[in-house]
Amino acid sequence: MGKVRDFFTPQHLGFHLVLAVIISLVLAVVCLLILKSYTRHGREVDMPNFVGQNSKALVDTLLPSDYIVVITDEVYDKSMEPGTIIKQNPEAGEKVKKGRKVYLTVATSEPPTVIMPELRDVSQRQAEIMLNALGLELEGVILKPSPYENAVLEQLHNGRSIAAGTQIKMGDKITLVVGRDINELPLGDTTITEN
Repeated sequence: MGKVRDFFTPQHLGFHLVLAVIISLVLAVVCLLILKSYTRHGREVDMPNFVGQNSKALVDTLLPSDYIVVITDEVYDKSMEPGTIIKQNPEAGEKVKKGRKVYLTVATSEPPTVIMPELRDVSQRQAEIMLNALGLELEGVILKPSPYENAVLEQLHNGRSIAAGTQIKMGDKITLVVGRDINELPLGDTTITEN
């Protein structure tokens, strides 16, 4: 009994170790309770679906305490009305806390510009692939007698020759002048095929 009493005297090293452990446990519990209250742990909600909504209307109706809306990107999509939300992060249904930032990708009305590629001397098929990759449309093909079968002889934009490297809008229409075997077409004949 005397040893136990001696252990709990302030002069004994064991007393200080037990006291340090008890103080540490109390501090850890207090910190966890404060942290849980501060981070609002367990008060998560499902992220609403904003895709398809108008971004301006959404910003006007959302309270700042609900979510912070950040428009990070604008993408041209002619099938979408300008200002329509195309993508969101975090996605709908994810568990988030109110006040969270929501990053949006929005449709824009103005198509981006692209650089007109050099299509001369490539095959018609290759030229079509290059146009599609840049978001340009093939308006039509003009067949012209040439010893260079199926090769692009000229590229036209709005009926005029367009040089490679010229900036044009995505979605613009390009016409290709393509060579055909001289023996297949009558002299002076130009055939236009529309897509």
